[in-house]
Amino acid sequence: MIGVIGTERPEQHARFAQVGSTYYPILIAVFTALVIISNVTATKGVAFGPIITDGGFIVFPLTYIIGDVLSEVYGFKATRRAIYLGFAMNILAALTFWATIYLPAADFYPNQAHFENIVHSYTQLIIAGLAGFIVGQTINAWVVVAIKERTKEKHLWARLVGSTFAGQLGDTLVFCAIAANAIGISTFHDFAVYTGQGWLYKTAVEVLFLPVTYRVISYIKHREPTYDFAV
Repeated sequence: MIGVIGTERPEQHARFAQVGSTYYPILIAVFTALVIISNVTATKGVAFGPIITDGGFIVFPLTYIIGDVLSEVYGFKATRRAIYLGFAMNILAALTFWATIYLPAADFYPNQAHFENIVHSYTQLIIAGLAGFIVGQTINAWVVVAIKERTKEKHLWARLVGSTFAGQLGDTLVFCAIAANAIGISTFHDFAVYTGQGWLYKTAVEVLFLPVTYRVISYIKHREPTYDFAV
């Protein structure tokens, strides 16, 4: 664009905060904990009448809300760092559970077989979860940042909803394709229901939480000394 004095104005890019602050590590800690919790609870298949899901539905959508906050405030690279850290901590959790299986059980401990069953299911689910997690969170973060490059501080709803639809779709397809067998789903009908309802549910939760996400993003932006509002 040419200015009034005939010089070309520099292109304005989306601005993000630096990661060396109080809020970034807190978000990373909560993000990682929610990922591990959701993978453990996902070992149980859950049915509400015709609705088929797993125990991960309780907290897993919150990981995408925090992912949106990280992407919007700190950018793609900082969010990718959080994704990799969550990935690494889940690997550590899985290895720890497997090591615990082979520790000698105390005479008074009656649940060795049950613990092994949970860990076996968790192993398949963690593979599914990590694959879906990497795909979904990467798509989610990329969409937020890509839209922000065009809209700057405007139309936050478009970034949050667009990234949710795309990221959750990729995550749910990958996760359910690997995890269905681990929780006992054996027919295509149940798989289709599990996948479709999972995507709709997680997307709906994030849309319903948009007012909360808005407030959290606004709170952090206005308290992050390195955040520069682009116009």
